[in-house]
Amino acid sequence: MTSPDTSSENPLLPPWASLAPVEYAYPYEETHDLRSGPDLHPHLLGLLPYVGVWRGRGQGGYPTQEGDDFHFAQEVRISHDGRPFLFFESRAWIIDEEAKPVRPAGREIGWWRPVVENERITDDVEALMTSPTGIMEMYLGKTKGTTQLELVTDLVVRTSTAKEVTAGHRLFGIVDGALLYAYDMAAEGLPLTPHLSARLIRVAG
Repeated sequence: MTSPDTSSENPLLPPWASLAPVEYAYPYEETHDLRSGPDLHPHLLGLLPYVGVWRGRGQGGYPTQEGDDFHFAQEVRISHDGRPFLFFESRAWIIDEEAKPVRPAGREIGWWRPVVENERITDDVEALMTSPTGIMEMYLGKTKGTTQLELVTDLVVRTSTAKEVTAGHRLFGIVDGALLYAYDMAAEGLPLTPHLSARLIRVAG
């Protein structure tokens, strides 16, 4: 016996709504550990050293922000699912002089994708970085070997209530096994100005 077609009664209910539900979790694995899970896509070999979970501390500030520079802790997870892009997720929290947590701080998610031309991997990288404060940045950049990645905004999209951010510049590097980065931001009428920097240690992967 088939279920009655109720789509004509409710235009928001699609015709396939009466089919059997999916009763299992997402079936494809994503990993930050190169020793388990799907194989790393060959296009990602230039970004291989960044895959992992990183945790550390940094310092931030900006001329338009009230108060002194602030210290923060941060955890970054860079993972893949076998396809030719990396997933980037960052959570940060403000810390005091003794590194004790004070309050949550910035969060970001994004994707890094190497550029392939004529079936050849180039040094170019496209990246999208999105924050819950209503800002999405589209970056174009280049790798320098496997130890440095430099990204510059090609486009910044903001919601009507977001801070007036107009450009960004990010430099990532693997130095003595640690992930170091610096982020310069142009916002609220100022040119690119140092905003954040951190040193993160690999804790997994």
